[in-house]
Amino acid sequence: MRGVAIAIVLGVATSAAADTDDLDLTQLGTKITDGSGNVTSVVGQNLEFRELASQLGVVLAPQLLTPADSLGFSGFQFSVDYSNTTIDRSAGYWRALEGPAPSMMQTVGFFVRKGMWFPVPSIEVGAGAVHLFDSHVWTGQLYTKLSLHEGYHDLPLPSLSVRGAVSRMMTQSQLDLTVASLDVAVSKHVGIGGTWRLDPFAGWDLLVIIPRSEVIEGTPNIDPLAPGNSSDTLNNFVFRDQSNIYRNRFFLGAKLQYYVFQLTIEATLALKGSSVDSRQGTNDPCEPESTTAMCAAKDGAASQTTLSFSAGFDF
Repeated sequence: MRGVAIAIVLGVATSAAADTDDLDLTQLGTKITDGSGNVTSVVGQNLEFRELASQLGVVLAPQLLTPADSLGFSGFQFSVDYSNTTIDRSAGYWRALEGPAPSMMQTVGFFVRKGMWFPVPSIEVGAGAVHLFDSHVWTGQLYTKLSLHEGYHDLPLPSLSVRGAVSRMMTQSQLDLTVASLDVAVSKHVGIGGTWRLDPFAGWDLLVIIPRSEVIEGTPNIDPLAPGNSSDTLNNFVFRDQSNIYRNRFFLGAKLQYYVFQLTIEATLALKGSSVDSRQGTNDPCEPESTTAMCAAKDGAASQTTLSFSAGFDF
């Protein structure tokens, strides 16, 4: 019994340990010291926080992985989705990871999609959960798609849809990250041999990334409960709420279906970030290792590409 108890304790300790792609935003704080080398305050680097949230937001953003045609009011789909997204591993803000920054981040998701009959027969809704590999990060995702034009497969006209989606990051104690998405897609149904169905699709997507910081311990190596360290809590800091981050994405993909089995592939390009967090009372741009949070942070996150696959069943 003693051996079993030890194994259980070790298992719990292992599961609680941070993985390499978990976040430690303490690394994005610059320590301000006095003449004696004592830390007097910690300043969060708004510029790096914005760029980190921008790239991570693209990694965790909703993927389309469906053509413009809806499933139909009686249709169901169950799928497993896999995505591989590039990040700028050379950027300094990735030091906020618990381990070395990879060149790509991978996610796996589990989704259910359903066609609806109200308010019009071309409504489709979906929900799922996405996990970031090598981390404790999970996101909950929801979407609604309206197919504005669909079903005219014998005419040289593409199907057209608009979709709104949201992704909410969970299980990270220092960062709240919400990613909203609005996309427009076109697709065209092609029948193959009377048994196979091919639906190539393409479109544009606007991401709205909303990062919110929790209170971060500026000097985690100091125990504030130890005698003489009670003032250490004054070194805790928080990244002030920033303006929303906007990223444009373009996507291209195809869905292949045989009977109830479907396989979808999608490639996505997210353009370089450019949105600015304007601060009231200052026009000064944020600089690396800034000693003040009163500055305007411009998102300079590099462009990113994503390759996604979906496999599942359509009923």
